[in-house]
Amino acid sequence: MRASQRDRTWIRISRMPRAARSLLAARSFPTLGVRDAQSRSALVCGALLLFALGSLGGCQRFDSHLRYPNGANQIVVPDSVPREQCKVILPDYRVEPPDLLRIEALNVVPRPPYHLRTLDLLTIEVNNTLPDAPISGPRPVEPGGFINLGPSYGIVKVGGMTVDEATAAIEKHLQTILREPKVTVALAEIGAKQQIAGEHLVTPDGKVILGSYGSVKVVGMTLDEARAAIEQHLSKFLENPEISLDVFAYNSKYYYVITQGAGLGDGVSRFPITGNDTVLDAITQINGLTTVSSKRIWIARPGCNADGQDQILPVDWLAVTQRGSIETNYQVLPGDRIYVAEDKLVAFDNVLAKLIAPVERAFGFTLLGTNTVSTLKFFNQRGNLNNQNPGF
Repeated sequence: MRASQRDRTWIRISRMPRAARSLLAARSFPTLGVRDAQSRSALVCGALLLFALGSLGGCQRFDSHLRYPNGANQIVVPDSVPREQCKVILPDYRVEPPDLLRIEALNVVPRPPYHLRTLDLLTIEVNNTLPDAPISGPRPVEPGGFINLGPSYGIVKVGGMTVDEATAAIEKHLQTILREPKVTVALAEIGAKQQIAGEHLVTPDGKVILGSYGSVKVVGMTLDEARAAIEQHLSKFLENPEISLDVFAYNSKYYYVITQGAGLGDGVSRFPITGNDTVLDAITQINGLTTVSSKRIWIARPGCNADGQDQILPVDWLAVTQRGSIETNYQVLPGDRIYVAEDKLVAFDNVLAKLIAPVERAFGFTLLGTNTVSTLKFFNQRGNLNNQNPGF
């Protein structure tokens, strides 16, 4: 072995754990005493095993990077942290994208003078009509601004008119058919009410769209504040508007359950906050712990505590499930990350499989190539034998 190659090999070996270093040194330098092929192969497998163990041994506890108050070696959870049977009421809900709001229009009266539009609903009463064709009840303003009075009377254009103008137009039309008709028209419902009532998605810019009445910014507001803002906006077009506002779908407040994947990729699940969730409820949402999960669970809560440190809440899973303890069955708050650590034995098995798989694949290709060459040589020799002895 040349000096430069020997130096590079020693550099690589020096970076490995001590036990693996001596084994690989023996593998790289046969002059050190290991010459038997089977022994060298066993030493290589042993070195890989020690390397995998060293990799796992290098893993630190989940809380090794945290800063504890007064240098303590364990996490101190204040008694004020909410938990099962000692929960807190969440603060007033604040609207954020993409929440879905439901609006009910309680009082929607347009400011005068109001000009009729398509989909407006008019109540029409006419006296002295034909006996078999009365005109009474609500009738919508159809596309194009027309009112249909029935087969016997035809249609009348009222779009863009006030109620009084529409009354006069209908009466003038009926005078060509009836004798002295008396017409009464009232606005029963404006079509724009349909643009106000119903479910409204809070857009990414924090607004709700109210059709022809424009949009209103409601992001960061409580429900009472958002209702007042919408009513104030509608008062530009309506007279003393009144609505009711509720959250139809809570889409902006979540907590997360993260399951460590033992080297095969972590899983993340997101669930909406109900205000009554605990750690046990959260684990129920993912159908319990999997075969790669350990019993080491904690909550990572956003922000810092009073001492400026990370908010980590360890969960005693066995106590919560087997003894019914409520001490660490914490209430889940918006933004919480519930972390389920991996099983170290399963993680070791996966790491070992990743290290051995390339070697097994290389050995498999080598064995396949050797068998192929041997088969070809066998048939070649047999062909030569047949050529030399054509009588057989």
